[in-house]
Amino acid sequence: MTASVVCFGELLLRLNAPDRELLLQSGQLRVWVGGAEANVAVSLAKFGHDTSVVSVVPDNPLGAVCVNELRKHGVSTDDIRKGPGRLGIYFMATGAGHRPSEIVYDRADSAFALRADEAIDWNQALTGAQWLHISGITPALGARLAEATLRAAHAARELGVSVSFDCNYRAKLWEAWRGDPTKILHDIIEQSDLVFADDRALALVLGANATTASSDSQASPADRFKSAAEQAFKAFPRLQRVTTTLRVEHNVDRHEMSAVLATRKTFCSTRAYALEAIVDRIGTGDAFAAGILHGLLTGMHEQDSLDFGLAAASLKHSVPGDFNLVTAAQVGELLAGRGFSVRR
Repeated sequence: MTASVVCFGELLLRLNAPDRELLLQSGQLRVWVGGAEANVAVSLAKFGHDTSVVSVVPDNPLGAVCVNELRKHGVSTDDIRKGPGRLGIYFMATGAGHRPSEIVYDRADSAFALRADEAIDWNQALTGAQWLHISGITPALGARLAEATLRAAHAARELGVSVSFDCNYRAKLWEAWRGDPTKILHDIIEQSDLVFADDRALALVLGANATTASSDSQASPADRFKSAAEQAFKAFPRLQRVTTTLRVEHNVDRHEMSAVLATRKTFCSTRAYALEAIVDRIGTGDAFAAGILHGLLTGMHEQDSLDFGLAAASLKHSVPGDFNLVTAAQVGELLAGRGFSVRR
C-alpha cells in the first residue's frame, strides 16, 4: 500500500493503573498499544487516509501485538522492522480531582532505540507519500535517534514530501541523556512545513533569538503564541504553518480547550470546548495533529482544518487508550452541533 502519510516513531505499551488507582495499588494494570506517531497514523486511517508506520519492534510476542494492533485499524506495517532489544513501555497512574496523572518511563535499549538509525530505507518508505509525520519524542530518546529523526526529515525534503513535526517536548527524556533540545529541535524545524508547538516550545527552540514578547505574562495565551509564531517564521524560511491547542485546567477532570493556527499571512482561532469527566487525556495532542493533517489532505481552508483538529482532539478525551478511534463523520457531527442524543 502507498501511504499518503508516513509516521516515524517508537511503538510502546502503556501499562495503566485501573480505575484511577495509584500504580500497583491493587497489583493490576490495563495495557494499551500506543506511541505518538502511531496515534496519528491510526486516527488518520479512521478518517479514511492511507497511512503507514515506520518503526522497529522486537521479534517477540510483544512486538507482534503492536504490529497487529496497527493492522487492525488499517495502518500499513510493511516498513516496521524486527530487531534485537526490548519493547519500550511506560507506566501511568491516571489522576483524579486535584491529583495529577503520573508517568514512569521504561524504554531504554528498546529495539527501536538500538536499530532505528540503521534499519530504514527512506526512499522506499516515502514512495508516494504526501506527508512525513515525526515528533520530538524520538530525538529526545538519545543522540542516535536524534540523528535518525533528522535523517528522515532530510530524506522527505529531498523527495518532495512535506514534513509535519510535533515538538512534543518531554523534559524527563531529554534530561536522561543530557541532550540539547534547543539545537536538535531547531535543526528539525528547519526541515519542517508544519509544526505543532506552543509559545513555550517555540521559545525553547529559538533560544537567545526569542524576544520577550512571546513570554509576556500579561499577554493572552493566543497573543503569546502569535508573537512566537511570527518569530519562528522569521527564523525558519521553509516553515508554513504553526499550530497548537490552548488548554485551561481547572482540575484533572475538567478542562477547557481551544486552538490557534498561524501561517505567514493569516491567524486563526477557535471556540473553546468544555471538557468534563475526562476519560483519557493521552493521545489528545496526536488526535489534534491528525485532524489538522486531515484538513490539509482534503483541501480544507485553514480555519476549517483548525476547527476539525480541535473537535477531533476534544472527542479523544472520551475514548480510552492511546488511539483516537472516532471517524470523520463523528467529528463532523460535533462540529454541526447535533447534540448528545443516542444515535439510533
